[in-house]
Formats: sequence, C-alpha cells, structure tokens
Amino acid sequence: MQEGGGGEKSIRHVLVVGGGTAGWLTACHLARALKTNTPDGVKVTLVESANIPTIGVGEGTVPAIRASLEHLGIRETDFVRDCDVTFKQSIKFVDWLHAPDAGQSHAYHHVFDYPDRRTLDPIPYWLMGQAANASFAGAVSVQEYLCEANLGPKVMTHTEYDGAVNYAYHLDAARFAAFLTRHATEKLGVVHKLTNVTDVKLSGDGDISAVVTDSEGTLEADLFVDCTGFASLLIEKAMGVGFIPKDDVLFVDHALAAQVPYMSDSEPIPCHTLATAREAGWIWDIGLSARRGTGYVYSSRHTDHDRAEEVLRNYLRASVGDMADKVDCRRIPMRIGYREKYWVKNCVAIGLSQGFVEPLEATGILIYDATARMLAEQFPAHRRAMDRLAKRFNARVRNAWDRVIDFIKLHYCLSQRDDSAFWRDNRDEASIPRSLLENLAVWRDQPPSSYDFASRLDVFNLDNYLYVLYGMGFETNMAPLISRYQEAAASQEYFSRMRSHAEHLASGLLSHRELIARIKQYGLQRV
Repeated sequence: MQEGGGGEKSIRHVLVVGGGTAGWLTACHLARALKTNTPDGVKVTLVESANIPTIGVGEGTVPAIRASLEHLGIRETDFVRDCDVTFKQSIKFVDWLHAPDAGQSHAYHHVFDYPDRRTLDPIPYWLMGQAANASFAGAVSVQEYLCEANLGPKVMTHTEYDGAVNYAYHLDAARFAAFLTRHATEKLGVVHKLTNVTDVKLSGDGDISAVVTDSEGTLEADLFVDCTGFASLLIEKAMGVGFIPKDDVLFVDHALAAQVPYMSDSEPIPCHTLATAREAGWIWDIGLSARRGTGYVYSSRHTDHDRAEEVLRNYLRASVGDMADKVDCRRIPMRIGYREKYWVKNCVAIGLSQGFVEPLEATGILIYDATARMLAEQFPAHRRAMDRLAKRFNARVRNAWDRVIDFIKLHYCLSQRDDSAFWRDNRDEASIPRSLLENLAVWRDQPPSSYDFASRLDVFNLDNYLYVLYGMGFETNMAPLISRYQEAAASQEYFSRMRSHAEHLASGLLSHRELIARIKQYGLQRV
C-alpha cells in the first residue's frame, strides 16, 4: 500500500461484496470516479456468490437514472436492447382513494414532467377550479394524456437520453445486473470474482482487514462496501450495526412476484407503472417488451399468505384468464427500515444492507444509485478522512430515508378507503411521522411551496408531493387566499394551452410498443 501524508494509508483498493443492481451500480460509480481503468487509479473489485439470485422486484426507475447511465458512459440503445427496457413516464395509482364500488374506480397519475411556472404558477388556480374538471396531472402536464394514449416519450430523431417529455425506464432486474457487470468489467476496469464469502476479518482498530472466500482465498482491501442484501454480512454481522425497523409506519412486509406473458404481440405496452390498491396492500404491474412483471406487496398483519396469493391471481385473471392459476408466484419477505449507521470505520452499506422500504415510487434503485454516487464523488483519499466523511454521509443518508418514508406514507394516509383494517390503520395518526403530520397541517391552509423542501438532497420534492396530494383529493382551503391570485383569465388560457400542446405532441409520437421495436432495430442517435 502507498503511504499518504502523516503516515496514513492511502485508499488504493475498494472491495464491493455482493452484486445485483446495487453492487454493480456502486462498482460502476466508484470505478468511474476513481479512474480504475488507468494506471494510477484506485482498484475496484466486486466479489459475489454465483448462487444468490437477484431479488427481481426492482423493475422500475425514476428519471434520475438517466443521468447516472449517461454519466457512466452507457449507451441508451445498448441498455434498451440488452435489458428488455421500456419507457416509464408515470405511476398510475388505481383505487388508492376509494375501494372500487359497482365498477367505479378512481385513478390518478404521478407523472415525471413538472408544471411550467415560468409565467404563472398554475397550482392555486387549479385548486380554485379554473381548470374545469381536469385532473391535477392532466391540467398541469401533457404526460397524463400521453400515458393514457400509450405513446412513447420520444421519437427516433431524439438523441440518446433526450425526449419530448421527462421519462425513466422499466427493466428486467436480472438482465440489468448482468449488463452492468459487463460494463463495469469491460469498460471501467472492475475486477470480478465469483466466490462465496465465508468469513470477515477485523483488524485491532476495528476496521475490516479482509474477507475470506471459499475459492479465492483471503481478499484484502482498504475500504469495503456491503452490498450483500438482507444478509448484511459486513455492516451487521461483522461490524455489529443495528437495524431500525419502520414497520410501525409502513406496514407491508411481504411481496409476491410473478411474471406473465402478453396475450398477443400487438398488446399495448403501458408507458407507466400500474399500482393498484387492494385490501392489504397494492399490486404492481410493469410492462416490459417481452413480458409483464407483476406482484402484490402486502402486510402479513392484515392478511395471510394464501389470501394474498388469491388476490394476485384474481387480478391477473382479468388479463390472462385461466393462465393466472398456473403462474409461478415467488414470496419475498421484506425487512422494512434502515441501519443505525451506513458508514462505520472502513465499511459502507449500500443496497438492501443499508435499508429497504416497499418498492412504491421505485425507491430502491433511486436511493442505492444516489448513495453510491455520493460515495464515489466524495471518496476519501486517506483512512484518516473516513470518519469525518462517514459522519456527513450518515446524516445525509438518514435524512434521505426519513424523507422517503414520509413520502411513501403520504400515499396511504390520504386514502379514504374503509374496506379493511389495513387502510384504516394507515390513517391512524400514531402511524404517521410527525414531520408529515406537520406538513399536512400547513398544506391544508396553503399550497405546498419550494420552501417546504429546503434540502437539495431531498429525494422527493415539491412536484412529487403535489401530484400525490391533489391526485388523492387532498383539500387546501383557498378561500382566504383568493385575493392573492388575480390572474384567472391567464390561468384558463394556460390550462387550455396545455391541453392543446398535449394533443399536438401526441400527433407526432409513436406508440410505445412501436418506439421500442424501432430502437431495437435501428438504434438511437448518439449524444
């Protein structure tokens, strides 16, 4: 090892333990930032077991992933072709507000395009009824219209990572991990070792000195990243860092995952995630190009496993008929919460070992990608810098998890469903974080503003909250504020222009299925 100033060891080798999406995203970010593929770069090694499959429920992303993929030097064309990728412009929430009654359903979109406030803030005017009967997302964005028409977010003349509107992706999680593996090892210089970790060795000062494997011997490094999932081999079993459960706030603790085929090659592929509420949780439905990924996320305190499987199969029966009875359902227990600390001494936890909340709003990949990039871009040069950086990292990541939990809980506590104890318990104030209760109290008297989201590190911000609040029928009392908003005519013109723009944009876009087919055949233009 090279020596730094003051006799401190320089950080010359990072060992990522565990693969999957979190492990390989972390390895890619580290290798990119630390110039691993150059003679003077920091060495990055990833060790993973060949016997541990990808969890496979993280098939949705948010728009931030586009910046990461481009930053890592990944071509969008290759990504789409290799990972069974489709585009995602929204999450459509079905029956979260009310239980369906006599065939009537409520639905709203959380789209990825944000309201244009350059000349007028449309939010108060929508609240005052100036957009007639338009839904909130339909009034302030074009994307609800595009999603309902099953249109893609871009055309073939757009360059990679550019589009007519904002977008993210749906993807095959196992294929994505394999794709990142190839990119990391072939383009970024990451060393890959397939072996099982059997022991973790600590030095006298409490740092990890090495991991012992069954076929690669003892592997030493200067910094270790725990991406071993729920097993938490390093951060919990070796370093003794505790876990803070959050199942008193977020009740769902199991998922049933299933993959189903399309019934025909012409079946439309939704350009959004479907999240359909059920008696003890919700069902996700994600359209990839070759299949659908579906599953039921539920609370075992409010239902039993047999009933949960029945609920999922009944949902699938509406689209695939009797095939619903033959689909393989995989049950996945989930540990809801996060670590007491995420960086201790020379060990950093990223991925499921760091924390986990249900996959609503694609939170998993979002946080793992963000924290991996944070680690890479603030990487310590010497061991002596670690403890100071760890303190900041821990504070920022804890705040991110707390704010994510607030946002996920928002979807539940606004519900008016009264058909099961699950939904009634979610409205119990004892289960709602104090920070969220205080915000809701403020927003009943005035619309949310950017001042309510002061941290640039918040994962979900003003516009995310707006789509959920007003999609779920949250009421802000505008009566005392009407005198502040004197541009009713301008607001009506705004909403009319938004509708016209949506119709005009739609006329030039391809169906989502056709867009994917053309990208696979011809490829997109390079940036």
